[in-house]
Amino acid sequence: MENIGYFDTNNDIDKIMNIWLKSNLEAHPFVKASYWENNFKIVKEMISNSEIYVYKIDSIIVGFVGLSQNYIAGIFIEKEYRNQKIGFKLLQYIKNIKDELILSVYEKNIKAYNFYIKNGFILKEKSLDKENNEIEYTLIWKK
Repeated sequence: MENIGYFDTNNDIDKIMNIWLKSNLEAHPFVKASYWENNFKIVKEMISNSEIYVYKIDSIIVGFVGLSQNYIAGIFIEKEYRNQKIGFKLLQYIKNIKDELILSVYEKNIKAYNFYIKNGFILKEKSLDKENNEIEYTLIWKK
């Protein structure tokens, strides 16, 4: 059984953080692993102040989307569950509750960029992430 629901930060935080770290390491081989590892604790604290919607299969979290107001911090899916439209379903879920969404994606993360463009986002601006010396796109979607 599959479902999407709001995440209670008191439960399963370690599962969420494990998905976050593995997904970032796999999706961003051009960023040093230490960047994600060094930000792990900060992100874990930020999650408690974010809207997190989880995707569960048989009561097991296999993916989630993190929001800060209308900013998508990311959509993260366990590797073995990718390419099964879970990211699409999470995105559709938040599109139904928000009038506008904004996010940042690295230029080299072509798969993520194409996913968001295919799902109605448009390029707002291009900038340099100075911490990682990588080009980053800001994308926006409006109802």
